[in-house]
Amino acid sequence: MLAQVKRFLIGTPLRNEDLAHERLTNVKALAVFSSDALSSVAYATEEILMALILAGSSALSLSMPIGLGIAVLLAVVAMSYRQTIFAYPGGGGSFIVAKENLGIYPGLISGAALLIDYVLTVAVSISAGAAAITSAFPALLPYKVEMILFAILLITVANLRGVKDSGSIFAVPTYAFVFSIFALLAVGIGRAVFGGLPPVVVTETVAAQQPLTLFLILRAFASGCTALTGVEAISDGVQAFKEPVSRNAAKTLTWMAGLLMAMFLGITYLANHVEIHPVHGGETVLSQVARAVVGQGAIYYVIQGVTALILFLAANTSYADFPRLASIIAANGYLPRQLTMRGDRLVFSNGIVLLGAVAAALVIYFHGDTHSLMPLYAVGVFLSFTMSQSGMVVRWFKHRAQDPHWAIKAAVNGLGATVTGVVLIIIASTKFTHGAWIIVLLIPIVVMVFRAVHAHYLHVADDLRMPLTEELEQVKHTIIVPIAGVNRAVAHALSYAMTLSDDVRAVHIGTDPEATEKLQAKWNQWNPGVKLTVIQTPYRSMMRPFINYVDKIERRSKLDMVTIVVPEFVPTRWWHHLLHNQSALMLRAALHFRKNTVVVSVPYHLAH
Repeated sequence: MLAQVKRFLIGTPLRNEDLAHERLTNVKALAVFSSDALSSVAYATEEILMALILAGSSALSLSMPIGLGIAVLLAVVAMSYRQTIFAYPGGGGSFIVAKENLGIYPGLISGAALLIDYVLTVAVSISAGAAAITSAFPALLPYKVEMILFAILLITVANLRGVKDSGSIFAVPTYAFVFSIFALLAVGIGRAVFGGLPPVVVTETVAAQQPLTLFLILRAFASGCTALTGVEAISDGVQAFKEPVSRNAAKTLTWMAGLLMAMFLGITYLANHVEIHPVHGGETVLSQVARAVVGQGAIYYVIQGVTALILFLAANTSYADFPRLASIIAANGYLPRQLTMRGDRLVFSNGIVLLGAVAAALVIYFHGDTHSLMPLYAVGVFLSFTMSQSGMVVRWFKHRAQDPHWAIKAAVNGLGATVTGVVLIIIASTKFTHGAWIIVLLIPIVVMVFRAVHAHYLHVADDLRMPLTEELEQVKHTIIVPIAGVNRAVAHALSYAMTLSDDVRAVHIGTDPEATEKLQAKWNQWNPGVKLTVIQTPYRSMMRPFINYVDKIERRSKLDMVTIVVPEFVPTRWWHHLLHNQSALMLRAALHFRKNTVVVSVPYHLAH
């Protein structure tokens, strides 16, 4: 039944050779890898205004100059990552670039920052989508967290179906959002230019809570830099594109940067023109802009609907990149190797499930509040930006003899590293007390986890290593069969045990003297050729007396190995297991971690 449910939700398994057909066209790749970056226009302007409003209504006019500065930063980062795509067509993004050019620890720091950022992307984007819905329908506000968790579940299942299927699912909403935003901008800017778009009526101006300082302006700039989150996604997933992978990925990156820049500046301009005032925990800035431009009619609800949808689906960028990056880090021995395995649909299923689970926990902890999550958001991504671009500068210098244009390329990446490094310092300093300290603390912890995993794998490899000339040792061992009665399951297990060794011992732990006496009589009458040892105990637990018996056998016999053969009957229905005490399962669990002890379960399948 579980297999049928899995097939219904995820689909039939794909063959290994089908992997080539699962690659994405540029149109689908833009939807898969750019939904995070494109959707950030729904909240990036709002984050700028939320910071500036602290200095009063008059400070909101600075949103446009700040927006232009962020647009320039976006152009620099996009140009830098185009070079990364051509230099590293295998993908892996900043982790591979930093690891190969700066060293293993910069690579691990960059990888940790990106993994954390991808988790935050899921939590932030889906929380913002829920905020768009509750802005249009305030009655749904009490159910916000439940809506977010349900959306995470749906996107997780959609991605488990495979890259190609998820690209088809998410392409329509992504392009519907882009079309609706550009339509909104065309109408809004047209009305603004020709004088038909008056400011929104505000009953009273907001008084300044603090003076307009350079620090506050930098804080607003840092808040708006959330518009750049997701820009690195294409460089991480180059191998998901159709051939030629680098050329197609670079084209898609250019289109993404152009669309993002135009939408972000357009929304910022309209918000500034109609004098939008941000409301913490209330109606979003984009909702207010749409209401001012097209009114509260059907078109407004269409815009809010596609905005909510793209924000929900923006998490798909993380689902496309987190499992790939985790698999690359795991392949290098710094994460569990299960993350390198592809599932039935040729995707890294374990990474997808892990991402969904951690993001859901984050949403529950922060109650789905976008503004609480946002300060955590940009530190990791700009750290990875800086690491990646710095690594590229080193790479061009190393390959200067083979590339006559290395100086120009190094200059582009050097500019990217410098600019993103400055922004990183601004973000970390201005948002440190607002929650960024969590990420500053969490990144070293994740790196320590990487090191612990790697150390474990090195120790395991060292323990398992052996010379090929080494001969196998002859092992002397005794077979112990725990029995609860005389039945076919016990007979089946004894028959198996007697094929392994001549030293087979049946052991019964008795708690009821009368029942034990009857069992002994049955055993003597049956006489299977194996001596029965009965251990009477006044307590109800059978586990401890049995383990004590095994310890005694090991001490007396000086054996190399003890094998416990556990009889176990298997019911025909899954719910029949609930009717039995699962003593075989508990016994296996108790003995599993003992040295020089082997536990073998011998199943007997019931007919009814």
